[in-house]
Amino acid sequence: MSKTTELLSDLEQRVIARVHESEWLDLTTEMVRTGQPHSVNPLDPDILAGEEESIALFVAGKLEAMGFEVEKFESQPHRPNVVGRLKGTGDGPSLMLNDHLDTYPAVEPERWDKCDQNPFKATRHGDWLYGRGTSDTRGNLAASLLAVKAVLDEGVQLKGDLVCCYTVDEEKNGLHGSIYMTKTMGLKTDYSITAEPTAWGGETEDWGMNISVANAGNSLVELTVTGLKSHIWRPDTGVNAITLASTLVEPLNTMSFFHTPAEMMGHTPPCVCVVRINGGLPGEMQFSPDSCTMTLAIVGIMPGMTIDTVIKDITETVGNILGTSEEVGFSVRQVPDSLFVGGTEPVPEDQEPNLSITKAYQKLLGGTPHINRKNAFNDTIRFREAGMNAVTFGPGEDGWSPINEGISIPKSVAATKIYALAIMSILGVSE
Repeated sequence: MSKTTELLSDLEQRVIARVHESEWLDLTTEMVRTGQPHSVNPLDPDILAGEEESIALFVAGKLEAMGFEVEKFESQPHRPNVVGRLKGTGDGPSLMLNDHLDTYPAVEPERWDKCDQNPFKATRHGDWLYGRGTSDTRGNLAASLLAVKAVLDEGVQLKGDLVCCYTVDEEKNGLHGSIYMTKTMGLKTDYSITAEPTAWGGETEDWGMNISVANAGNSLVELTVTGLKSHIWRPDTGVNAITLASTLVEPLNTMSFFHTPAEMMGHTPPCVCVVRINGGLPGEMQFSPDSCTMTLAIVGIMPGMTIDTVIKDITETVGNILGTSEEVGFSVRQVPDSLFVGGTEPVPEDQEPNLSITKAYQKLLGGTPHINRKNAFNDTIRFREAGMNAVTFGPGEDGWSPINEGISIPKSVAATKIYALAIMSILGVSE
């Protein structure tokens, strides 16, 4: 895509001229290693959450250096949410830039060959920067910070209030982050842009970034199958619960959930992903197990679906397969201490912040961003639930690589400039 700088005003050209690839690389590289691995935060409810304090303090310092009034809010020790506020001159709306401070784990460092087996050593290969958190979401966070810096370094006076909110606990669906900030601390702005992965195209020439105007939801469900214990020498006298559970995997993977199709569906329809299977007891390898528990991730959840409808659909599917028997049973419940996340309604394309992001995108890249529903959780959901016009837009790849996570450097620089132009467009500039 070619830049169309002739469409930019003199002020816009001066602002984006302050965006430099080298500065983005340096900041992202530093943030990839800051506070890690303490900031990793698994979705697993039975594993302790991370501690984002180091990266939070780092980011707070960057905001303070730019003149923001910075506050830190935490509902758990060593997990501060960072909120920076920059008052406008008046007569403008309020805009929040958001990103999160935790990352998901890297439990097999030996497989990270792009980073010399060190997931937190950000490493460049061509136009890509690799490392845990580059795409989700240190690189996007760096883009948002540098966009604000470019605007302020040019001496721009914004009419509306700019809020930068960087949260903890996003990887666990936001309980101590975006939920705490909206429901307990009352955080709310007119508009919100979450700088999270929405990019597409990978390494192809045809690439771009989506505006995700809505999100699909997710949930964790526990399915326990019970059978009849027997000695391994006489399997014919029992019902092996692991064997029984294995017959359910494919039907669960292909089952349908009751939902009302939306005009804008995500790439992933409501479906099951089996993420754990546990059966058998230590010290009982002489016996077939009579209990097996499967953990199911339910993704692609659409508006109108609830935990009750999800459990009902799974119960009916499993019941139809197993039938009724005195020797076989099963139970279905939400995984304890996990959160159900519902799908959100879209922010209309003809409303902010979609209008300004699209306009900036067209000016800089000469094309139009795709409009879509993001399949994954991010804090946009919680801000949307709080009544904000909240969307997601960012240069990270919308694929969430388990290993060798990476982000496009040219997209990240482009996104930084788009953020800067959108900030000025939404909030307005005082002459």
